[in-house]
Amino acid sequence: LRIFMNLLSSASVFSFFTLISRILGYARDILIAIFLGTSIFADAFFVAFRLPNTFRRLFAEGTFNAAFIPSYTSAKIEDKKKGKKFADDILNFLLLILLFIVTIVEIFTPYLIYIIAPGFLDNQIKFDLAVELTRITFPFLLFVSLSSFFAGILNSNNKFAAAAAAPIILNVILIISLILSLMLSLDYAKQLSYGVTIAGIIQLFFLIFVTKSFYKPTLHFSLRLNNKVRFFFKKLLPSILSSGVTQINILVGTIIASFQTGAVSYLYYADRVYQINLAIAGIAVGTVSLPVLSKAFKLKNLKKISDIQNKSFELSLLFSIPASLGLILASEEIVNALFGYGSFSVNDVEMTSAALKFFGYGVPAFALIKILSNFYFARDNTTTPFYISSFIVASNIFISISFFNKIGFIIIPIATSVSTWLGVLIYFYLLKSKNILLLKNQLIINFIKISISTTMMSIILLFSLDSFANYLDYNYKYKAVYLISIVSFVSMLYLLSCYLLGILKIKNYKTK
Repeated sequence: LRIFMNLLSSASVFSFFTLISRILGYARDILIAIFLGTSIFADAFFVAFRLPNTFRRLFAEGTFNAAFIPSYTSAKIEDKKKGKKFADDILNFLLLILLFIVTIVEIFTPYLIYIIAPGFLDNQIKFDLAVELTRITFPFLLFVSLSSFFAGILNSNNKFAAAAAAPIILNVILIISLILSLMLSLDYAKQLSYGVTIAGIIQLFFLIFVTKSFYKPTLHFSLRLNNKVRFFFKKLLPSILSSGVTQINILVGTIIASFQTGAVSYLYYADRVYQINLAIAGIAVGTVSLPVLSKAFKLKNLKKISDIQNKSFELSLLFSIPASLGLILASEEIVNALFGYGSFSVNDVEMTSAALKFFGYGVPAFALIKILSNFYFARDNTTTPFYISSFIVASNIFISISFFNKIGFIIIPIATSVSTWLGVLIYFYLLKSKNILLLKNQLIINFIKISISTTMMSIILLFSLDSFANYLDYNYKYKAVYLISIVSFVSMLYLLSCYLLGILKIKNYKTK
């Protein structure tokens, strides 16, 4: 059996649709910033949206795939009928678990809000609003988790476009909700919440339709599990923590930030900006490399394993290093241009950009964690990533709580970045000590080339920001146009530099 994979091609398809989704997400968040700003309505909606959205990211951005794809691939290699039965068993049990969780949360929502936003207790109106909105948004968890199952089926067949495009539906529906709220004078926060759940339903039916040529589900509700299904769910729980450590850290940050007025909103907007870089540098590369890496481990093809590992690292660094420097150097201009309108004040810009800058320091680490954890997931090992991720989350909580009273919410992005870098170092040490990491000298050479291109990009970026400072001011109406022009220009120069240095060539990312 000859397995052909083009990492760059697959990552590009995934990244393209993810990019479209994130751009629409920015449009959505710009509208939210204009109409809600950092008010109690914004804080309440972001808390109500945070929990189901965290699960969306956990499931959609690799966690479910990390546990499902190796097991499903193994069952399919053994026998196609066994693969179908395995998928049916997973779907049915997953549906039962999700229905139970959603029902419990709908009944005990006030207790959940107390856990994820304890600071809201000081403001009864905000607390009650968060409870109401959470009850509307939480069914989204059911639909988006089932959507991730069907996306996993597609990804295991090396079909990435539909799964990557599905989140576009959420952003389109939320934009429509905001426009209708404006036209009909409706409650923005409440209509957004309804939009979340409606989008989840549409997304699920879309993926069921696209997946039908590879898999047609058979529903049979049963609590009896065979050994393979038990093994899958045994892997899934640690996989949720290990693959989704960045999202869990963000959720932890939201809990702590709820004690400071407006902080939940500052973190949400900052998170939205750096996530586009993470989507390409970590999630896209990690998602498209896992299926073929899993097969390579099953077939014990060391050369193929080494090739995929090196190219995954290279692609991740190619996108994350310049993104990191860009966010650090231009954080205030980025936030100002994207959100600095209407209810979003100058102070809101300053607070959000400060958070974004410190998240920027962690972007390469957030991306590398996705890649490094794959090297264990492909071997059906979710235990080691679970322990490392537990350490990362514990470190984040310790740092955040220790310094929150002294420096406020800004410690949250600092703690997230520091703890994730510690996790990256631990991954490297363990992988090297067990000879799982098969890196080549060429990777070091290409890292130096990426660093040279990033340095050139950063110098031009700083010069451009200084030259057009007046056009990037808060009060200038068309500041977003100038920022987009500058970012596009320096990005093109960076990619051109990488191409001339011999890094960004399609043939470099083809492995057989």
